[in-house]
Amino acid sequence: MKSAVLPTGLDLVVHPTRAEASLWRRLRFEAETECREALFSRYVPLARAIAASKFHRRRGPAADRGDCEHFAYEGLLQAIDRFDPLLGVPFSAYARRRIVGCIADGLAKMSEVNAQISQRRRIEQERIRSLVPAGTATEDDPLSALSDLAVGLALGLMLEGTSLLATNGADTRPTAYESLEWREMQGRLAAEVQKLPEKEAVVVRQHYHTGLSLAQIAELLDLSRGRISQLHRSALERLRKRIGSF
Repeated sequence: MKSAVLPTGLDLVVHPTRAEASLWRRLRFEAETECREALFSRYVPLARAIAASKFHRRRGPAADRGDCEHFAYEGLLQAIDRFDPLLGVPFSAYARRRIVGCIADGLAKMSEVNAQISQRRRIEQERIRSLVPAGTATEDDPLSALSDLAVGLALGLMLEGTSLLATNGADTRPTAYESLEWREMQGRLAAEVQKLPEKEAVVVRQHYHTGLSLAQIAELLDLSRGRISQLHRSALERLRKRIGSF
């Protein structure tokens, strides 16, 4: 009688299904929460593809593509939390139904004006609250506090445009409206993001690249919103100090 052969590290690389099965096992039975982010990143392309399909099939300008992606990510997070890998159902099929349902529900609740304004406003307000946490004393030096906030928001704008944070085939060459200095700074910033501590890098990647709100990232990483705000603030402060030496 032959003994069972356990999969090696090479097997997991050669056989993606084994790698995914390992992630589910570690998430469900060993409570390794970092596997949740890995599974989310693995299926982000599926969520985006469904969002793009629903966006192009929508009737009227009820929402933009970013809103569809936002609802798709919500559905993907729900699918990861509720999926039972022991049932033998492919996760992609299970997640597709959840994502489609979340997009439909989300779009049904949005007005034409709020679709384009409210999400961006919430993200900007979230960033401001993260950079200036409640209880922070600013009376002693309000100009310095305002300067810190402005720098943090400017770093956010650069992070949203860095080529490091996957561009999905978009043309990232400078336009007539972008200076060479700005693009060079973005390149340096992209390189520095790669050197951030792991959790800070995840927050930056998922917030500025994928477009998740800080609240969604807290749910994704199973951390408190306060902790995610702290990681976001720490990451931007670290980047600020590093690029300040250039």
